[in-house]
Amino acid sequence: MAEHEIFSQLSTYNHEQIVFCNDNATGLKAIIAIHNTVLGPGLGGTRVWNYNNEAEAINDVMRLSRGMTYKAAISGLNLGGAKAVIIGDASKIKTEALMRKFGKFVENLNGKYITAEDVNTTTKDMEYVNMETNHVVGLPESMGGGGDPSPVTAYGVYMGMKASAKQVFGNDSLSGKKIAVQGVGKVGGHLLEFLHKEGAQLFITDINAEILNHYASTLGATVVTGEEIYGLDVDVFAPCALGAILNETNIAKLKCSIVAGAANNQLADENIQGPALMKMGITYAPDFLINAGGLINVYQEHVGYNRETAYRKAEHIYDVTLEILKVSASQNIHTQKAAIDLAEKRISDISGVKSTY
Repeated sequence: MAEHEIFSQLSTYNHEQIVFCNDNATGLKAIIAIHNTVLGPGLGGTRVWNYNNEAEAINDVMRLSRGMTYKAAISGLNLGGAKAVIIGDASKIKTEALMRKFGKFVENLNGKYITAEDVNTTTKDMEYVNMETNHVVGLPESMGGGGDPSPVTAYGVYMGMKASAKQVFGNDSLSGKKIAVQGVGKVGGHLLEFLHKEGAQLFITDINAEILNHYASTLGATVVTGEEIYGLDVDVFAPCALGAILNETNIAKLKCSIVAGAANNQLADENIQGPALMKMGITYAPDFLINAGGLINVYQEHVGYNRETAYRKAEHIYDVTLEILKVSASQNIHTQKAAIDLAEKRISDISGVKSTY
């Protein structure tokens, strides 16, 4: 990607800063994207991923960091949006030295960026980062942190799903509802437990056969193939794996009434797939709204951790989701736009107080 193309992307998404981190000794190749810090320091996790090329990594970190801005804003948190990616195969490159070196780069940003765990990083990795900087959350409970945020993330998705059911079906009960969950890792697994407890009929898919067998035997979930999940005749489709899966091809297969899941950036192009879902009569619960529980959890860690407070704030996702769905219906705009408009209004309002962190 040429230099002018990077600045063009910065202008398109209106990012404040992109930081490229390189260290030959540890093999670290990382990108930190700081999107917007009007509301506070940019907080977002660090994922390790074996991207096909550097352009793909840049595009991913920019989309993810923008989503964090909206996630924080719409959740009422005093945080901006940022994200980091480390390029490489996590099973081969992750070491104490590499994570500590990354922590050094985070420290050099003087608090403008706060990191946390994400795909292919753990609380142990954050312990290593914490050896070099205090600008990290997602630490284990033994260190005063909030531990694994995935249960709170799943709870927020559950709240958003129930609010969507209220709007679509007239009540928020998920008992007896057919729900297809794509990706049953940490967040998807906790979501399954909430749904099973309420009596939902579950259909699941994942690349990990062992975890599928586990939930099939313990929760009575029906296992389906990866591609089959899109075309199931269900009430709710919950994408809980990687993003951009709601493209033109996959949307055409959907036979659900609601899409509500934990994955980030589910819409391949929000300006195309957002209106397309609306035209099909499918209610889309904006991902950055309903998956904000994890951010809420680590924000509580940032200000002084209390798990009950984290769950209570995540429960508020229900009310905001209902508000967004009603705005969408009354203004005849797709739900993603309604959610972005609300997030951007808060940022615009507060920008009158301060411009950046």
